Formats: sequence, structure tokens, C-alpha cells
Amino acid sequence: MNGPLYRFFADDHRRLEEFLNRAATDPAAIDTSAYDEFRRGLLKHIGLEEKILLPAAQQVLGEAPFPMAAKLRLDHGALAALTVPPPSPGVIAALRAILTDHDRLEEVPGGVYDQCERLIGDGIGDLLIRLRRAPDLEAMPPNPDPRVLDAVRRAMTRAGYNFDDYAGM
Repeated sequence: MNGPLYRFFADDHRRLEEFLNRAATDPAAIDTSAYDEFRRGLLKHIGLEEKILLPAAQQVLGEAPFPMAAKLRLDHGALAALTVPPPSPGVIAALRAILTDHDRLEEVPGGVYDQCERLIGDGIGDLLIRLRRAPDLEAMPPNPDPRVLDAVRRAMTRAGYNFDDYAGM
């Protein structure tokens, strides 16, 4: 379908990928400025989906649950958790792995964005206005406390990933 809602979110995926790629050009010297842009952008993107897109789809469905909402929320939790510790090659590898799966789930034909386009129909224009007007986010600085990684591991496990698969990278 690839309508305006799809393009809005898919274009943002590409923008975030660009920041992450720039941040990790040299794994031994992560570009913290680019990573910070990625981090704030990712958290905003998650917020747009959680606070605007999914509620709009749910409103159309009424009592029926949006089919992919549970998986999206687990992924969002893991991604948000990964933005808490300072960037490292392992954190970036884990982010890339989850984003690859997650973005595919949203962007494939018949995926989340196509489903939302069909459900919301004529209301897409108003929804896009709300999405575009959403404010940018300020993010707390990364937290270097080693205990943060325990929370990251738990969030990733809930979403079906294992942080330790990426931690040694």
C-alpha cells in the first residue's frame, strides 16, 4: 500500500539508520553526537507509535486488540532499554538486530503501517498532522551503572532476544 503513513514512518526509519550508521562508523570511537541524535529520534519514534499511532488504530477496532500491538510493545521496551546504557559495540549490535526485525514487521506489505493505513482510512490526514506536531524529546544522559545492563537483558528477553549474543561485539 505504501501510503502517507507508511512513508512518514519508513522515512523516519531511514533517518534513524543514518544516525546509527554515522555513530558506529568506527566501533572503537563511537560518534556520541550522532548516537545522541539517534537515541532521541528513536525514543520520539517509539512515542509516536505508542501514544498516537497504536491508540488511533485501537480506537477504530474498539474492543478487538490490534494484532501486532503486543509484539511492537515488547520490541519498543527492549529498544528503549538499550538507549539507557552508554553506547558500545554490543549495544549498537543489539539495537541493529532488533530494529532490523522490528522495521520489517512494520514495513512489509500488509505489515503494521499498511494495516493502520487501512484501519484509519480517511483519518490519516489528521493523524499525520498530530504526528508531525509532536515535540522533540529531551533524553537523560546514558547511565553507566552496570546494573542497567540487567534491566536491558530482561527487556530483551521479554522481546525474544538475548543481549549476551551481542554484548561481546
